[in-house]
Formats: sequence, C-alpha cells, structure tokens
Amino acid sequence: MKLLHCADREAFIAALETLGRGDCIETDRFSDIASSAAELLTAAGQISARGADFASLHEGIDTRSEQGKGFFALCGALQTLDREHRRAGIARAREEGKYKGRKPIAVDEQQFDAVVARWQDGALSARQAMAELGLKPNTFYRRFKDWENRQAKDEKQAAKERKKRVRAEVKEAKRAEEPLRARDVEKELRRSRRRAETQHEEIVKQLQKDVRAEAKEQKKQRRDE
Repeated sequence: MKLLHCADREAFIAALETLGRGDCIETDRFSDIASSAAELLTAAGQISARGADFASLHEGIDTRSEQGKGFFALCGALQTLDREHRRAGIARAREEGKYKGRKPIAVDEQQFDAVVARWQDGALSARQAMAELGLKPNTFYRRFKDWENRQAKDEKQAAKERKKRVRAEVKEAKRAEEPLRARDVEKELRRSRRRAETQHEEIVKQLQKDVRAEAKEQKKQRRDE
C-alpha cells in the first residue's frame, strides 16, 4: 500500500498507471487533478474502480475515514444523474431533429500509429503518448482499442490474401506441368510432320528428275532412229 501525492493532472494520470488496491491518491485540492466537476467525478470513478482511496486536504475528503467513505458513492450517484440528464437531453434533441452526435476528436492516423508503436516498444509511457496526441485517457484507450481491432482486421485480411496467393501459385504450378508435357508432344509431332514433308518433297523432286531424264533419253533415241 502506498500514498501517491498528485500536485497536478499530469501526475494523477501517471499515478493511475501504478495505482493498486489499498493505495491512496492524495491532493491538496480537487482542482489539482480536475478542471471541472465532470473530470472530478471521472477521476473518483477511476480511483474507486482500482480499489484505492482518495484524499483531498483542502476539502477535507478522505475515503479512509468513516466520514469520507460515502464520497465514492456520492460521486457515482452524481455521475449516474449526469448520464440520465444527458440521455434525456439527447432524446429530446433527436425528437426535434437537432442531435448530430458527438463530434469525434480529430487524430492524425499516421501520427497515432507511430506514437502507439513507440508506446508498445516501451519508448514512451502511456502519459507521454497521450500528451503527444493531445488525448485524454478515455479517448486514448478507446482509440487504442479501435487501433487494435483495425490491426487485427488488417492482419486477417493480409493472411487471407497470402493464403489466396499461395493457392493460386500452387494451382498455376500444377497447371504449368500439364501444358509443358502437351507442348513437348506437340513439338515432337511438328518435327515429325516436317520430316515427313521434307521426305515427300525429296521423293517428288527425285521423281520429277527421273521423269525428265527418261523423257530426254526417249527424245535422243528418236533422233538416232
């Protein structure tokens, strides 16, 4: 069990990475870790979810004491109330055709991929990665989950393409073997035809030569008579 004193929001985000059950996050005042009531409620929920405690000296809140044990329950109830108000507001806006959904935070995909790669390699902490991208923890981890799903989908598609390519290469290799044999047979047949044609031409030429020689001999005999 350890006491983690957080003087600012950045220190709080870093403390969340190592916060464990029974630990306690301490601040001088609420504003050190939250710039709004919504951020404070979210921070309280993150601490409570890890089974840790929270103490704020200025406000006199300490969940380790009997008086402070209801703090997390109060924050949870306020979050629930806030969510219900938001849902009601969204429902009304939808009925009136005014609701267009939350505008997504613009993030450069190439920059996000590069930062996540460095984070996974251990070159950056999660806090540093969030700072570089300008994202809050919830948004960062939600985007990271989307990134993981996209990577898995891309890898699955790449594996499918590789498998398809290998199958095509195997099929092409098998197809190439048969035509090769067929071409060899066809080539030999062409050679045989050429040999036969050459022999035929030579025979015809010889016959023509013999006929001319015989005709010449007959003509000579007639002259002699």
